[in-house]
Amino acid sequence: MVAFGKKLKERQIQEWQGFYLNYKLMKKRVKQYAQQMEIGTQDRRHVLKDFSRMLDNQIEKTVLFILEQQGQLASRLTNLREQHDALKETPEISQITELREAYRAVGQDLLKLLYFVEMNAIGLRKILKKFDKRFHYRFTDYYVKTRANHPYSQLQQVFKHVGLGAVVGAISRNLHELQDRQGSYLSIYDPPALPLQDPVVDSIKAAVDRLSHSTNFLNFLAQHALIMQEELPAPTDERIEDERYHFMSLLLNLANTFLYMVNTYIIVPTADDYSMSLGAAATVCGIVIGAMAVAQVFSSVYFSAWSNRSYFRPLVFSSIVLFVGNAMYALAYDMNSLTVLILGRLFCGLGSARAVNRRYISDCVPLKIRMQASAGFVSASALGMACGPALAGILQTNFKIYKLTFNAATLPGWVMAVAWLVYLVWLWISFKEPSRDMEEPPASSSEALENGALEEGKQPLLITSEEKQEDDEDPEGDGSEEAPEESRQPATSIVSAYRLLTPSVKVQLLIYFMLKYAMEILLSESSVITTYYFSWSTSTVSIFLACLGLTVLPVNIVVGSYISNMFEDRQILLASEIMVCIGILLSFHMIIPYTIPQYVCSGLIMFVSAEVLEGVNLSLLSRVMSSRLSRGTYNGGLLSTEAGTIARVIADATITLAGYLGESRLLNITLLPSFLICVASIVATCLTYNSLY
Repeated sequence: MVAFGKKLKERQIQEWQGFYLNYKLMKKRVKQYAQQMEIGTQDRRHVLKDFSRMLDNQIEKTVLFILEQQGQLASRLTNLREQHDALKETPEISQITELREAYRAVGQDLLKLLYFVEMNAIGLRKILKKFDKRFHYRFTDYYVKTRANHPYSQLQQVFKHVGLGAVVGAISRNLHELQDRQGSYLSIYDPPALPLQDPVVDSIKAAVDRLSHSTNFLNFLAQHALIMQEELPAPTDERIEDERYHFMSLLLNLANTFLYMVNTYIIVPTADDYSMSLGAAATVCGIVIGAMAVAQVFSSVYFSAWSNRSYFRPLVFSSIVLFVGNAMYALAYDMNSLTVLILGRLFCGLGSARAVNRRYISDCVPLKIRMQASAGFVSASALGMACGPALAGILQTNFKIYKLTFNAATLPGWVMAVAWLVYLVWLWISFKEPSRDMEEPPASSSEALENGALEEGKQPLLITSEEKQEDDEDPEGDGSEEAPEESRQPATSIVSAYRLLTPSVKVQLLIYFMLKYAMEILLSESSVITTYYFSWSTSTVSIFLACLGLTVLPVNIVVGSYISNMFEDRQILLASEIMVCIGILLSFHMIIPYTIPQYVCSGLIMFVSAEVLEGVNLSLLSRVMSSRLSRGTYNGGLLSTEAGTIARVIADATITLAGYLGESRLLNITLLPSFLICVASIVATCLTYNSLY
């Protein structure tokens, strides 16, 4: 990846260059502080004071320029307001058109100012993060708290764009009044018959949303998908390529995500009964459920590689394989073959196209709606997780057509086979393969890198000495010291991707492994445990699992909108791990009789805490993972998917192995590894973050 400082410089608006925060100067100053402290010529107190003064001066320069530009925009709007009022007396179509274009011109200049504010905010966050990482000190907390709430705060202008809202409102309101001028003078504050359709207003709204706190929940939810977002905004004069975006194709991509999650969990309530009907033990359901995850470990890699060349063909292949796998799963009953049953689930796992789903969103969805699309990916997964068991609870019937049996065990397979067949037809008719040859050859080395030229084996011929020096200093822009040539290339294998992981990222992957392991134990053995202890029917198990799945989105709304604004991510992370541990402890069957309230409450605590933990963990992971893992086959999304999938495989294998010791011991034996891994992750979290802070 190109160094952040160089990208920042390239994307600056040329005529405003002298008014940006001097990121390069501040980065060099941080490096000087570190060297001075190493040789003992500076103490920490002086460094903090000097750096605070430097930041204050840089922010003041930027803020005064923002205020100057706001004043110019306000003056232009005042003049346009006078022209607007004059038109009410003698309206003329040509003058109305000219006035509307004048308002749009002000809107374009406002967009430039919003991009200016956003780039400075990103630069400020970056340099504060770099300072904290270099000196292992919470300087960011101190600086933001002391400046943000002060009555004379200039930081408010950078992070909360104070005053710009009035300019946005004036442009939106006047463009609304001038729209068509067909006798309707409704205000933007009244419910309009038709929404305002103006690309300038839409662009302004998207830019404001990125700066404001109104998208906190969407951003939090989107980070579950671990789809890396572009960190720097594009300049206003940069041509935005939207030709790759096709709404129906995005919808089909999300439908694939939803159906796959339904397919994963629809068999959970009935897998134990199906295994017993074929002459196996109930705990063989662990192998039946886990077979899909075993195949997914391999399918994630080849689907990720395939998505470098196409999106349509992998989705077609996925649909066909899933159709065949579900048909085999359903036919195993009449064939009386446990082997066919497991092979059917293996085929389903080989059709896992989640790597394609992620890649399509990151590559083919415009930046302005990528966050919403990522949140849609997570929502589709959560909805599928809830719908799968609920659908299994509905399919409680028993009949035969010719020699084919349709009952509670086989109907999930038949229903999903039909669903994938319908999806395949819809996909074939409606999906549009995005063009891959539309980009022009990049003119600069940074553009070549950004458009993935290195991934295709093309390299820029020349890099200026200044650019090379900056890349050598800090190629990732986050304080890491990698060789410049390596720092520009994506990982070429799982091993090279693993080598890019810092200790904190490895701990977060361990946490992800732990929570997926614990959740899989809870979900996969639920039917066996509840039947043994409480004699629950398939419908009751289905309702319980569906209720657990329905908590996903509400929990993320609460965490993304409220809790994440009240506490630091590290605090929520540790608290969630402890709550998962408490949920596991409460699930053990000790001396007292095992009761339904104990099982339901402990399961709910474990599941909800794991959901909170997953959201915060992936939110942190998306921010600290190396930028080299944001693209290519072996990306951060693939690593997290593999960690979670391997956890599910081991959990399902644990259930089957523990079953040989008897169903009476199954609960405690399977919970013990969950507890030990959870304790290990808590210890690793404490040690890692204590060493950093």
